[in-house]
Amino acid sequence: MARDLRMLFGAGDRSVQAEEAFTNRQAQWRAVVAALTEHQQRVAGPDFDVEDLTSARHNVLVAHGIGGIGKSTLSRKIDASLTHPGERPVQWPAPAWPADRLLPVRIDLARSTGIDFERVVLSLRLAIAALGRPMPAFDLALRRHWERNHPGEPLEEYLSRGGLLGRFSNAVNLPGQLQSALADVAQALAMPGTVGGAVGQLTTTLIGALRERRQTVRALAGCARLADILEAEADLETLSFATHLLAWDLHQLPAHHRVTPVVLFDSFEEIGDRTHRDFERLVQRIVWLMPNAFFVITGRNRLQWAEEGLAGQLDWTGPAAWPGLAAHVPGSRATDGPGVRQILIGDLAPEDCDDHLARRLAHNGQPLITPEVRRAITDRSHGLPLYLDLAVLRFLEIRRSGRPPQPEDFGDFPALISRTVSDLTGDERNVLRSVSLLDAFSVPLATQVAGLTHDAPALRLADRPFVIEDPTGLWPFHLHQVVRSAIRHADDHTDDRWSDQDWQRAAQRALAALGHEWECGPRRTRAVLIGCLRQGLRLARDFALDLGWLTDAAFAYVGDSIWEPLAPPGNDRDGAVLSTPADALVETLSALARRQREHRARTVDRLTTVIDTALLPAELHEMATYYRAKALRDIGRTAHSRRDYQHVADGEGRLAPAARRGLAQAARLAGDFPTALAAAQQLGWEGRHQRVLGDLYWIQGEPERAAEAYRAGRTEAEEHAKAGEMAHNQALRSLAVAFTDPRLADDELDLAEQLLAGLDLRATTINAAIAALVRDAGHPGIDDRVRTLGTELDVAGLTSTTPTLDIAHAFHQAVLDDQDALAATIERLQEQTRGGAYAYYVDIVHFMADLPLPADHTPPRWLDTEHATRSRWRNLIARRQDLLRAVP
Repeated sequence: MARDLRMLFGAGDRSVQAEEAFTNRQAQWRAVVAALTEHQQRVAGPDFDVEDLTSARHNVLVAHGIGGIGKSTLSRKIDASLTHPGERPVQWPAPAWPADRLLPVRIDLARSTGIDFERVVLSLRLAIAALGRPMPAFDLALRRHWERNHPGEPLEEYLSRGGLLGRFSNAVNLPGQLQSALADVAQALAMPGTVGGAVGQLTTTLIGALRERRQTVRALAGCARLADILEAEADLETLSFATHLLAWDLHQLPAHHRVTPVVLFDSFEEIGDRTHRDFERLVQRIVWLMPNAFFVITGRNRLQWAEEGLAGQLDWTGPAAWPGLAAHVPGSRATDGPGVRQILIGDLAPEDCDDHLARRLAHNGQPLITPEVRRAITDRSHGLPLYLDLAVLRFLEIRRSGRPPQPEDFGDFPALISRTVSDLTGDERNVLRSVSLLDAFSVPLATQVAGLTHDAPALRLADRPFVIEDPTGLWPFHLHQVVRSAIRHADDHTDDRWSDQDWQRAAQRALAALGHEWECGPRRTRAVLIGCLRQGLRLARDFALDLGWLTDAAFAYVGDSIWEPLAPPGNDRDGAVLSTPADALVETLSALARRQREHRARTVDRLTTVIDTALLPAELHEMATYYRAKALRDIGRTAHSRRDYQHVADGEGRLAPAARRGLAQAARLAGDFPTALAAAQQLGWEGRHQRVLGDLYWIQGEPERAAEAYRAGRTEAEEHAKAGEMAHNQALRSLAVAFTDPRLADDELDLAEQLLAGLDLRATTINAAIAALVRDAGHPGIDDRVRTLGTELDVAGLTSTTPTLDIAHAFHQAVLDDQDALAATIERLQEQTRGGAYAYYVDIVHFMADLPLPADHTPPRWLDTEHATRSRWRNLIARRQDLLRAVP
């Protein structure tokens, strides 16, 4: 063991031995053993169902940490220990399971390895080839995939060229196992001549046999989803779902041959870049669809699968799906709580801290630091290695003074501050305190916040071990949380400590620097806007600063309708009390972002609270009023909504064009279509005139004209780089096109899905779903989809969209000429529109069904005659019926 000369000379006592200490990740190994043991017990239990696709998953353990901390080494060591127990480090306790019941396979996802998803799946299958048995269901799907995507290329040649033959000793057996699986199926189907040829005919016959539940294929009939996967397009998406078949095949093995695959995915940050998640989505499917396998994932980032905000980017998200990933505890403290499956490598576990301290200083072969002191240091370090080093130095200092160190000597965060800044220059200390105000920073930003004119102090500080670098972040540096918390919140007794006024001035500089970064920096991107807003809002709130540039930034934020979460974490004050303009702005923007996931009535309440405080300047007050008007409209309070729109329009502020659009829409909702048309023609781009026109035209039974308006609106939005508005128009264009051409609607909906990717636009997503209903009108399954969407609308508080959903349903019913269902829809619409808004939908349903209107009915003011409008709607129904009859 190497000598720690710094500690040795610092001790001033030749009887003290100072050794460099390190940890061997025993706690992380115990976490793997505990989780894997629990997994094996769960899979062996009577309630386990390998085909269950709905239950929560507990088959993954994540170890993450900063680059260079040893994640890949840990992954390789776990792989070696599971493969050959003799290679397990002596510090790692032996597990209870027999080694031959595990089947480890380590897959490095680093781009430098040339990995792709196909190679991931082949690696899994090659590892399982060691069992010497075909996997009949999966092998059929794999062979089909291979023939479709690698025509004429033998699998053996690909494995050899790609280096997989050399890596997996049993790789040579795989082609034979695939052939054996095909031969067995061919024999069962009495098609022996097909084995050497294309697999297409064989799978087609097998699908028919499975559908007909023939006894000849009873061995595969138990796999409920085999036929569906064999019928799907043989692409990577299907290949990812086919891993469900591999799980099923493994579960069919006799109990004495059954093994637990342990898949170690390393360098996971290479495929989960938080923006483009296509590869990650495919890998997540493997984890979810193979519940009998256990996965150990190592990478730089915490796995985000338990975050509900990723719904739509990944297939299974949220804490209910991944309960073990929902909690994140530093270091291997993850083992302290059952079921917690995220381990941060780098922040040492308590036992590792104790071992570190015990071996760092010794006297006569015994630890110099007493157990009580070691326990106190460990508890207060939060696993931070820097804290341990500072504590050891402090221990030696106290010991040199002639008194024994006591646990209370290590309890104050001020001591950490003192040691942190003790060898820093004055400028470096200013930079350190300044950046503690920021969640993340760059060197130029740190220099501005510190009020310096040169970067050198910030550059030197960035090299300190308590500054963590993330090159992929918006700003690359951030302080270790323990250090940041100490600097910001502990009592500072250093000679150059800051006064409250110093902190206030630094906060003002930080807010100004963030504003400059957004307004004048080289990156005028949405990401920079969001990053500056998040940090700026917290500074303005915590230090009661003037809003300044935050006003313009807030308008830029709402202008694109994307609604990323903005609310900073709470402070020490009562969060329910709004006392400053910054408090009110934080609450306003939080309410706007949250309305995508909260009931709109809650949005109305939150914005009303802000408005009633009168804390916001006039422009931002109008923002709160405008968005309250939108929320009021969504929950059906049209009169109140119109009042708020009128107030904003009269103010002639930034949102006046949008408010006039709201008034035009209000006229449309009231059935005053000529007034709505006249208003729309005066709105221009700022009032989103094309979208308003499209909303008006399709109601008149002119979806082609509406589609062109929406296309023009999408083009204008693209020219102005407004991603949210592009998505709005495209979803509505999909709806208009769906009324006239279901096949063309497929392409329009695909584009809408692309434009919505990464955006949190709940109402627009529902509009696209309604468009899909109209596209599919006349086909089975519509009623269930309508009920599901209706529930989603109720939960979201999007009452105003419910009549549009009913119109889509009525279109389907009219196509089928289901008079009873139409009568029920008419009755429901009459009840929903009793207040006057959307009352014309009742007319439209009568037009579609070619029914007479009630004698006492008050018609809307159509742009054309009622007869012409009725004819157009009836013709749309007739065209769809003709189209369905033409389909064989």
